[in-house]
Amino acid sequence: MQIALKVDVDTLRGTREGVPALVRALKDAGADATFLFSVGPDHTGRAIRRVFRPGFLSKVSRTSVLEHYGLRTLLYGTLLPGPDIGRRAGAEMRAVRAAGFEVGVHCYDHIAWQDLLTRRDAAWTARQMRLAVERFRAVFASAPRVHGAAGWQMNAAALALEEELGFAYASDTRGIGPFVPIIDGRRGRVPQLPTTLPTLDELIGLDGQSAANVHETYLERTRRVIGPSQVFTLHAELEGMKLLPVLERLLRGWSAQGHELVSLGTLCATLDIGALPACAVQAGTVPGRSGDLACQQS
Repeated sequence: MQIALKVDVDTLRGTREGVPALVRALKDAGADATFLFSVGPDHTGRAIRRVFRPGFLSKVSRTSVLEHYGLRTLLYGTLLPGPDIGRRAGAEMRAVRAAGFEVGVHCYDHIAWQDLLTRRDAAWTARQMRLAVERFRAVFASAPRVHGAAGWQMNAAALALEEELGFAYASDTRGIGPFVPIIDGRRGRVPQLPTTLPTLDELIGLDGQSAANVHETYLERTRRVIGPSQVFTLHAELEGMKLLPVLERLLRGWSAQGHELVSLGTLCATLDIGALPACAVQAGTVPGRSGDLACQQS
């Protein structure tokens, strides 16, 4: 089975500290991955607006947000100005591509996209996506081929814009397997490779699962599940830092099970796009994560 590894990079600290650590760990394990970068301002501190979202406080208490992100990052956009990630950490981003990994767009402003998308119109969506693509071009001197939405937040305008902006494939959603989205009643052209496995922060702290043993949950699932592929999303701020030993145990376990650890691009290349099911993208929930996410309609 192919397990595509998708790395979401949300913050300046994650780009500078977590990303290089992940590159080393993946290289050591002989694993491939796709790194999706936030390329605009780091406004992580503004996530305080989520305090009234159902389930948010319980997730924060389980996953030690301060410990993972650091106090300075949690003040960006509130008491401290939000640093521009693309301008401050472009060299670290380019080093990922130079190391042989696929790179793509996560977003321009992570907090703005995750918290405001569902309340903004198509013009706001288009401006955010165009800013992200323009900044990616400025950093990498090439156009991005893959998009992975911040916080798994999408709308119909964003799905249509992926076609207009020339993305070849995307991983914006949660679901059960590759599909093409239905956009305004038609079959979309940009295939979706949804995240199919839970993330570490969705499991740690629940049902006796901790950083010491959560890898066993994944290995049991990938031992039993029969299918051509899975997509696992990790975060530079988590698996690239404090939870790096958990990821290393997972990589060793998946390799021992005989799975191929690949990028989103490698997974997409194995697909017959024309034969993929067409599915609606609708709001849904995922255990262990607060709020609605863009989900593949089953």
